[in-house]
Formats: sequence, C-alpha cells, structure tokens
Amino acid sequence: MKRSVLVVDIGGTHVKLLMSLRDKREFDSGPTMTPRDFTRKSKEAAAGWKFDAISIGFPAPVRQGRIAGEPKHLGQGWVGFNFSKALGKPVRVINDAAMQALGSYRGGRMLFLGLGTGLGSALAWEKNLLPLELGDLPYRDREIIEEWLGIPGLKRLGEGEWKDEVLYAVAQLKRSFIADYVVLGGGNAKRFKGLPDGIEPGDNNNAFRGGLRLWENEPRSRKAKWRIL
Repeated sequence: MKRSVLVVDIGGTHVKLLMSLRDKREFDSGPTMTPRDFTRKSKEAAAGWKFDAISIGFPAPVRQGRIAGEPKHLGQGWVGFNFSKALGKPVRVINDAAMQALGSYRGGRMLFLGLGTGLGSALAWEKNLLPLELGDLPYRDREIIEEWLGIPGLKRLGEGEWKDEVLYAVAQLKRSFIADYVVLGGGNAKRFKGLPDGIEPGDNNNAFRGGLRLWENEPRSRKAKWRIL
C-alpha cells in the first residue's frame, strides 16, 4: 500500500507544507521560530489533510536523519528534537537543499546550489546523495561565501553585480566538484532570465518530489534505494 506523504520545507522566512504539487500551505518562520512553534503551526496549517508519514527538509546539517547543528536563521532547540513524537507520525528529516537535490536529479553527476537566505548545497551521483555545507567556505574579505551569494550579498552588491558574482562562483564550484551540470534552485534563482550552458534553473516543486523519494527507501520498495551520506 502506497504511503501518503506530507512534505515540509523549512526555510529561513517561510515553512511550506505540500500534500501534492497543487495542495500547498505555508506560514512564516524567522529567527525566533523554535521547534515547538513549528509543531504548533504545522498542525494548524495541516488541519484537514490525511497523511501517513512526513518528510522534513531542514536548513542545517543533518546526519543519518538527525539534525546535527542549530540553524543559522531560526530559533534554537532543534538538535535532538523528536519530530515523530511531536507530530504523531513517522518522520524523516533531511537537509533542505538535499531534499531539493533529491527531487532535481536526472542522472550523471549533479551539483545542487540553493540561492536563498543563505547558500544550500548537495552533490548527487548514481543514487548517492551527499549533503554539503558550501555556504561556510571562506570567501572575499575573510567572510564566507553565503554572505556574498545569499541575501546579504544581494543587498550589498545590488542585483546586477550580485548575478555576476553568483555565476562566477557557480562556475568555479562546478569545476571543483567535476559536476556534469549544476541545478540552481532557491527563491533567488528566479532572478536569472537565462543561464550559461551546464547550469540549469531549479524548480521549488522538486522539494516535493525529493520528499516523496525519501520514502522510496523502504524495505519492501521495488525502486532502487538512495544512499544518503
């Protein structure tokens, strides 16, 4: 019997809940949102929906389905939080960029970069998915790269110069990871009207597809399993 999955994408400004690509709801997040706030608002937002399991994309490092560090753009208290107990359903947690990457993958060696509040990242190849934290790479003026490619850089540089900076950095990262192609996702990727060869626009709907793929790795599933490193 096929599971009905609620996919939750937690961002630095909004939380999106999806039962399908058409059935979507959301609420505000922000730097004061704690896991208890998230639980309460999620239950309110999902009222009336019926589902068997939940996939959560979370904006911080996740190892073996557990949050490994507090998020930069939300409140505190997430490490060790029991989502299954709080929400009353089986829950699988993955880094938010990794969830979009999982849904974006179409073969080969793919680098996913998410342009949002910060810089999300993941590498996928042959049913392997490696969540990354490229946003913390050292960059100009002894700062980290997400301070230039994320929203702070957009505000600092202005849209035109920011786009040039993004395309330069993305090209270098593509070479560094020997990627066949880069998928550029996140809300600010929509600012680009065209992209160079080897760089493709992402689609926020891919987060939903990635959330569904998380539950393909069940023992009885006939589909090839993903190895999330």
